[in-house]
Order: sequence, then C-alpha cells, then structure tokens
Amino acid sequence: MTTLLGFYQDIGPALTLLVVFTFLLAGAVKGVIGLGLPTIAMGLLGLAMAPAQAAALLIVPSTLTNLWQLAAGGHLLALLRRLWPMLVMIFAGTLLGSVWLGIDSGQWAAHALGGALLVYAVYGLCGPGLRLAPGRESWLGPLCGLVTGVVTAATGVFVIPAVPYLQSLGLNRDEMVQALGLSFTVSTLALAVGLAGQDALGAEALGASLLVLAPALLGMLCGQWLRQRISAVLFKRCFFIGLAVLGAHLLLNG
Repeated sequence: MTTLLGFYQDIGPALTLLVVFTFLLAGAVKGVIGLGLPTIAMGLLGLAMAPAQAAALLIVPSTLTNLWQLAAGGHLLALLRRLWPMLVMIFAGTLLGSVWLGIDSGQWAAHALGGALLVYAVYGLCGPGLRLAPGRESWLGPLCGLVTGVVTAATGVFVIPAVPYLQSLGLNRDEMVQALGLSFTVSTLALAVGLAGQDALGAEALGASLLVLAPALLGMLCGQWLRQRISAVLFKRCFFIGLAVLGAHLLLNG
C-alpha cells in the first residue's frame, strides 16, 4: 500500500486532483470517440509534471482500456494478418526511439509533445479523408509504424501517424475501433518496456498507474453513455480545438 500511495503523497493533493480529473476526462473522451486517453493524459499532465512521469501513469489504464476496446468486434485475427507489419514496427520504433531520444529528455520532450498534439489536432480538424491504395500497404504500413514508435518514445502520444494511416484503409466502424485498440495496445506495451529501460517505471510508478485505472474506467463508461446522446461530429470538433490549444501552449512554453 505504501508503494501504491507513495507517488500521490509525494506530489501533494493539488496534483493528485489534477491526475484524477485528467483520467476521468480522458476516459470519457475515449468512451465517446474510441481514442484520446493517452493524448489527453499526456497533454494535461504535461503541464504540471515531466513527460516520463506522465507516461508512466497512463500505462495501466491505457493498456486495460485498449484491451477492452480490442476485445469487441470479432475482427481480431483478420486485423492481425493485415496490420502485423505496422504493429511490429511500432514496437521496434518505440524501443529504438527510447534508446535514441528517450521520453525523459527534459524541456525538449514537452515541446515535442506539444508539437505532436498540435499536428494531430490540425489533421483532425482539417485533414482530408485519405484513401490508401491496397498496393501501398506493404511498405507504408511498416513506415508509419516506425515513425509512430519514434514519436511514442519521444512524447508518449501514439496517434501520429498511426491514426491517419488506419483511417485511410477503408475499415468499417467496428473494424476501425478494434484496429485502434490493437495499435494502441502495442504502443502502450512498447512504451512500458521503453520506460522500464530508462528506469522510469518502477514499482511506485506502476502502483500510481493502477490507482488511476478507476477514474479512467468510470470516465470511459460515462463517455459510452454520452455517445448515445450527443453529436459525435460536434464532440470531435470541440475535442480537436481543445487539443490544438493545449498543444500550442506546450509547443511554445514547454
């Protein structure tokens, strides 16, 4: 229990409330649109703590919520056969990026996180609906996986360019949700290995991450309830605008 609570005793009540609120909000966003937990968590927590510390917190809730998302849909084997080259390169790219860059690289990591959030937000608001020709998957998938892995290692955010790539494959809604869960699960596990290699994922960090699972799951359930009652298009627009403001702030101020 001391290990579980030690992190929160160290950061104090104000930051503890920020952590709980962040994972409630991040879980709710994921419940509505199927992604956004690590993006929101890294963006908000990056305002108050080092990126490596924030990334360690998201390991348990991100892994379990992604496995939950991955379990539904019935397309797992088909998606694994189609996406395995990208997934392998996400894992390899994250480990390579952890050795080369490392998420615990001080102010540079905060600026990189802001840049990644801003690029993703602008793409979400303005990006064209791309459609990838099937013949290009064989080389573009692994390339996107490698770049996603390096970005993950540097910022803790898994979405660029993996999400635009998956959106270009013409997957139906259920396949897309399950593909995102698959991609994010691999990214989270690779990030955990990278953080452990940097001595940033000890017992205290894992205990702290376990405790934020409850607000993340509660937020996700609330988001799934909310999804039936609001316009998904409006919600996504507000989400990307908020993300753009947050990313710009981190990019400029670190």
